[in-house]
Amino acid sequence: MKLRFPAAAGAARRRKSRKPVWRVVRILLLSILIAHGAYILLTSALIFVYKFANPPTTVLMIYRSLVNHWDVQKPIPLKTAQIPSYLRRMLVSVEDGKFYDHHGIDMEAFKRARELNQKIGRPMYGGSTITMQVARTLFLLPNKSYVRKYLEIIAALEMELILSKARILELYFGYAEWGRGIFGIERASRVYYGKGIASLQVDQGARLIALLSSPIKYRPDTLYRSLILRERYEFLVRRYVAPVAAPTPSPETPPPGGLEPSADLSSSEDIASPGLPGPGEGSPTEAEPSAGTSTEAAVPAEDAALQRTSSQRAPPQDGSPSPALP
Repeated sequence: MKLRFPAAAGAARRRKSRKPVWRVVRILLLSILIAHGAYILLTSALIFVYKFANPPTTVLMIYRSLVNHWDVQKPIPLKTAQIPSYLRRMLVSVEDGKFYDHHGIDMEAFKRARELNQKIGRPMYGGSTITMQVARTLFLLPNKSYVRKYLEIIAALEMELILSKARILELYFGYAEWGRGIFGIERASRVYYGKGIASLQVDQGARLIALLSSPIKYRPDTLYRSLILRERYEFLVRRYVAPVAAPTPSPETPPPGGLEPSADLSSSEDIASPGLPGPGEGSPTEAEPSAGTSTEAAVPAEDAALQRTSSQRAPPQDGSPSPALP
């Protein structure tokens, strides 16, 4: 017995020394679970409210006001019927081509974003879907981190469960950032063009949609200073403003969209988008031509009607608004 006592005492001391470690681990895990539960309950409750009512403000708007000290103008949310269909098609084609097919997240978009970031050499793209961008705008801070991306995914999944695709688009158009203190496309249209989106020329709408990748550094009349924005704008012009029929056009994919929200604040130079499909645009949409298909054949009837009312001239490249469309 005397020989066993020291060993038993040592084992008891080791067990006692492990107890504080396990206690800390348990507390940490419990705290994470509580935080998850609180975040999910809060966001799901707000999303359910936003199914019927418009948000009075967003986390991003509060951040821009308190941290960046910008004069945040009140957004002017619109119903789907008040948003021209060509603007909705433009947004989906450059930001999230699979918007109507996925359930909030697109794993292929994450993969493409990683490839793009590796090619560029810095984390500019996050692979966010339109739903994830809305979740980020409503609930999260514009700081790049894996934790924020994780929370963004959770909120996006909740939004897809509670809201319709049409309502998600309404929230995007109503609260997305379009400039310093400018939120929502209706407010942006009035600030930049002095009129609502119902009176916009198609070219002006293309400029507003192209601007979404970097609305802090650029304006609709200066987007040609950015190679990425210029590629996005020219893609929209070819597709919606001044389409040119060709017998055998080469396949086209939109330039990469979904820049991380602080990219336009921290980047010191502009770069051309790599020769890869943008996040969310890996497969052609109904408005996108495939290889060996003419542009006219790939454009749906709604687009064809729009094209007949659009100018057949490409918009000027000096940043001035294009002449009124007939």
